Amino acid sequence: MSIAEEQNQRGGVTIARLLMSFGPLLFLAALIVVFTVLKPSFMDPINLFNITRQISITGLIALGMTFVILTAGIDLSVGSLLAFCGMVAAVVAKGGTANTLSLSTSGTQGFGWFAALLAAVMVGALAGGVQGFAITRLKVPPFVVTLGGLTVFRGLTLTISNGGPISGFDASMRWFGTGLIGPVPVPALIFATAAILCHIVLRYTRYGRAVYAVGGNAEAARLSGLRVDRILVSVYVIVGFFAGLAAFVLSARLNSSEAVAGIGYELTVISAVVIGGTSLFGGIGSVGGTVVGAALIGVLQNGLQFNNVSSYTQSIVIGLILILAVAFDRWLKSRVRR
Repeated sequence: MSIAEEQNQRGGVTIARLLMSFGPLLFLAALIVVFTVLKPSFMDPINLFNITRQISITGLIALGMTFVILTAGIDLSVGSLLAFCGMVAAVVAKGGTANTLSLSTSGTQGFGWFAALLAAVMVGALAGGVQGFAITRLKVPPFVVTLGGLTVFRGLTLTISNGGPISGFDASMRWFGTGLIGPVPVPALIFATAAILCHIVLRYTRYGRAVYAVGGNAEAARLSGLRVDRILVSVYVIVGFFAGLAAFVLSARLNSSEAVAGIGYELTVISAVVIGGTSLFGGIGSVGGTVVGAALIGVLQNGLQFNNVSSYTQSIVIGLILILAVAFDRWLKSRVRR
């Protein structure tokens, strides 16, 4: 190989590495520019804060999904689990299922927003732990376990609610979904705080390094003394916890918990994580990438809505972007390896 050819190859690898690191961010910037050109009102601060509020729900679940996918796992149940946790939170907040269609908060004997929040995250974490146990102890593939969880949790939600919504929460609970601190929506601040904490855990703790090790090579991690099964269970507990937290915020935002909540969230959440650079094969990824991926999908959905694109077409676009993102990621990795 000539010197010129070697320099060209090194240059190609360098560009590939840069695209691996900053590709999603560059794509996000390009989307913002395109939508701003099409409709300058896209950059209105009200719309931008609305985008942050929109991405906070799926973004919270995507943070938990990052832990799961880093271990080469998957969780298809998060949308149904969100609905289940939201319904549990509503029952606790309202003190039962009576007068489920009433928006009035007078005369209710609920237990308050803190009990509702605690119930949502505990139920989510417990459900995630059960699925993690089935994966590690019963040796059932994550795809099968969580696909079963998708139907089980939706069925439990319908059973609790009899198919109807539970509505009408007090102002202290609604604040978590609709409140502002300065100009910033409370859900966006919750998401940002959670993202920072998850970044610290994955980047700077022994547990975070163990998650990467399990995703990179589970057998090597086991031979190194790591308790692989315990780590695998823990990541499903984490994604369940975040599904519960997202359920609480969503219920507070809508002032209602609905049995149909979270339908299709699986695609959006997994897309955010994968588009953000986390490998479906485990061991590679970051919280920062997931945040960018969630923002990218939020900007894309909002921009398409701004331009009167139907919700059906939006689903097609997001699905295609997910496929292209995975294909592009595989191509970049092959370039770097060569």
